[in-house]
Amino acid sequence: MTADKLLIPINSFLQCETPKEWVEEAVKPDNLAVLLIDHLICELKAAQSAMFMIRKYAVDKAGSDALLAWLQPFETLIYKREGDWRELAAKNKLTKSVIPKTDSPYGQSLIDKMVLLIKEELHHFYQVLEIMDEYGVEYRSITPCRYAKGMLRHVKTFEPDALIDKLIVGAYIEARSCERFAMLAPHLDKRLGDFYISLLRSEARHYQDYLTLAKEIAGPDQSEKVDNRIAYFAEIEAQLIISPDNDFKFHSGMPTL
Repeated sequence: MTADKLLIPINSFLQCETPKEWVEEAVKPDNLAVLLIDHLICELKAAQSAMFMIRKYAVDKAGSDALLAWLQPFETLIYKREGDWRELAAKNKLTKSVIPKTDSPYGQSLIDKMVLLIKEELHHFYQVLEIMDEYGVEYRSITPCRYAKGMLRHVKTFEPDALIDKLIVGAYIEARSCERFAMLAPHLDKRLGDFYISLLRSEARHYQDYLTLAKEIAGPDQSEKVDNRIAYFAEIEAQLIISPDNDFKFHSGMPTL
């Protein structure tokens, strides 16, 4: 499937297009480092979020502890600056053999989709580290973007609505990432542009997997309720993208600089 065809459902799902002002800001040479560092962090956070859902909703304590241990080298590299990033590719060995809780009706479906997502996000994490090394960009701490927090603060506090909302938020984050990769690619050098285009297929599937899970967990008799929540978060997401934002990041809003 071509990039244009992949983007048709993405652009239909998103309520607004990324402003051209953001693209103009993103392609400035001075912003390359923060763009790559924030992309790196986003890949890790996506893996962490998916991991959290598996641990909270689908596995027992032993499985949860095993998952934490598996993710630790990736987190240690970022949060403690310890370890050799070149060794991480060999550590991305998570499998679907994690056993779901017996009382979780959607446990295996959650595991199947989220394990694949985690493996892909951490593969992308490693690829971004490779590119940062090629471009001479050193990792440094940066302030978190308002985007994900701006949506997560609207997540309901009771289950299963909280999980459904988190899955919908995940779908929007993946869809916006996909859209921005496609918008940036033509304006970057070939190495980085080709890399962003290569991410489109998996990012497009991730957003669909999140939505599929949200609808499965809600059940067929709650489809209208899920659609209403999707529409609700569509407006929140769009406002975060088009409203003024003085902190440039991969998912930031309209630049005010």
